[in-house]
Amino acid sequence: MLTLGIVNMYDKIKIVDAHYRAIARAAPICYAYDFSLALFDFPFKMEKDELVEFVREQTTIGESGKYLELLNKEHHLYVSDMPAKGFPAHFGSIVVTTSKPYLQKALTPLDVADGNLKKKSYMFLVGLGRKGLPKDLFERAEYHLDITSKRISLETCTAIGAIPTQINALTFALEQKNKHQPVENYKK
Repeated sequence: MLTLGIVNMYDKIKIVDAHYRAIARAAPICYAYDFSLALFDFPFKMEKDELVEFVREQTTIGESGKYLELLNKEHHLYVSDMPAKGFPAHFGSIVVTTSKPYLQKALTPLDVADGNLKKKSYMFLVGLGRKGLPKDLFERAEYHLDITSKRISLETCTAIGAIPTQINALTFALEQKNKHQPVENYKK
């Protein structure tokens, strides 16, 4: 399972436009590339169905929340506070997305694609807000991923689009390459 986890770094009490707009932008990307969507520390004090309806009423992005509703119906939408001790195991390996990965935790997009083919689960955490992800997540995460592989910092919604797109493309390329490799080496 691949999951895009968005961590709210804006106000934890007051709902601002950036909250529901980021959710509405992430939903079609996640749906298109078979990612689940997880939202952490958002100030919504409502059930998931109510959240979906709220987003649908607030914006026309993502066909007015159509894809958020589909993610929810298909059980690929998760909403919770930031876990204090650790993330649920079904999310798999926790990956901080950053332009400055710690070398000892660095994972390349190709590593992720290869792991995806081997049915490994990953959750990619993206910070929503100017502050980026909290520093404690850098320590807690098993891996760090620079999706650009060039140490280029991306704006949140750009990263939301780039991560699933890049991983999906690389997974597809590896899959095609593996299909066309001979099963056995032949002798001339």
